[in-house]
Amino acid sequence: MRRGFWVALGLGAGATGAVMASRWARRQAKRVAPQALAREAKGSLLDFSKLVSESIEEGKRAMEEREREVRDRHDVA
Repeated sequence: MRRGFWVALGLGAGATGAVMASRWARRQAKRVAPQALAREAKGSLLDFSKLVSESIEEGKRAMEEREREVRDRHDVA
């Protein structure tokens, strides 16, 4: 009787562990699938391009401001 209980418990725990491991493996495989990686890379690239574009605009604004300061200081039209 006791042996049967422990065998059944072990089989149940093993089956549960196998199902959980299988589900985890499938989720991980989907996560690193080429489509998912491409989507993530595209998002990162868009974020990077937005950051570069904002940096360029900020640089242009700073350059124009500095040019106005220099022109005002030297009375150049």
